[in-house]
Amino acid sequence: MDTVKLRTAAAALGAMALALSLTACGADSLEAEGGTGGTGDGKNLVIGGAGFTEAAVMAELYAGVLREAGYETTITRVESRELYAPELERGAIDIVPEYAATMAEFLNAKVNGPDAEPVASSDVDATVAALRELAGPLGLEVLDAGEAVNQNAFAVTEEFAAEHGLTTLSDLGESGLPVRLAAGDDCEQRPFCRPGLEDTYGIDITEIDPKGVGSTQAKQAVQNGTDDMVLVTTTDATLEEFGLVLLEDDRNLQQADNLLPVVNADSAGDEEIAAALDGLTRVLTTEDLIELNRRVDAERHKPVDVARDYLTDKGLISG
Repeated sequence: MDTVKLRTAAAALGAMALALSLTACGADSLEAEGGTGGTGDGKNLVIGGAGFTEAAVMAELYAGVLREAGYETTITRVESRELYAPELERGAIDIVPEYAATMAEFLNAKVNGPDAEPVASSDVDATVAALRELAGPLGLEVLDAGEAVNQNAFAVTEEFAAEHGLTTLSDLGESGLPVRLAAGDDCEQRPFCRPGLEDTYGIDITEIDPKGVGSTQAKQAVQNGTDDMVLVTTTDATLEEFGLVLLEDDRNLQQADNLLPVVNADSAGDEEIAAALDGLTRVLTTEDLIELNRRVDAERHKPVDVARDYLTDKGLISG
């Protein structure tokens, strides 16, 4: 996931957006649906996150295990980290599912300025340690990261990969093939997009087609041959529909965006909360995330139902 930089104007809208999203999202939350069990101890935990499929599913998963542990939960979905991060710091939101490297660089920019030296890397332990160092003084507690990871990734058609014998990004660089890349318009400057592909892998990027990160239009452009490669994410559940396959990031260009919970230390720093969330973190895999996303995006199931089924299947809730 690309690092998101602070926007001053967006932060000013945080309280209004939070109130609106609490109203809009209540119908899809585990609490509104009747929950997944749990006796409740009178404490309501607000779980926040961004407004995309995976974030919605993760919020429902968190809500499920916390209700099983006896907490009441409310889910609020906010469009961007710039909006929900200040609410997390002040305790209006108690818990968010986060991505280690992206959150580390977000806080790095907040604390040390937009031109600060990067603190995240492909090393998950070092990245989480850096994140904790930044988060602590802001009143945030970072729980353990798990195996599940959502990173930037690059995909080509199955035919293109087979024709040129490609399984890794190194293979593509060594092939010398010119590549037209469908990606976000910021790919030109992002160190983990065009500059990284060229410097780390020697890939000949001839042009960036600004169709977005993993958008339908971007994947269709590669599918129909307009572009050669597309920037997606490792948990994209629709690649097979477009006949696309990922090329392995075999030189670890991408950062360690493993999923982990970040909580407000005052309102949600209890050991019981950490234990409930850690139980999920230890079980969840990248492959699980892909399947959960697929059920929502391709099969059109509600995140609340997908989360409940998963937690029940894994024995994390009683059903």
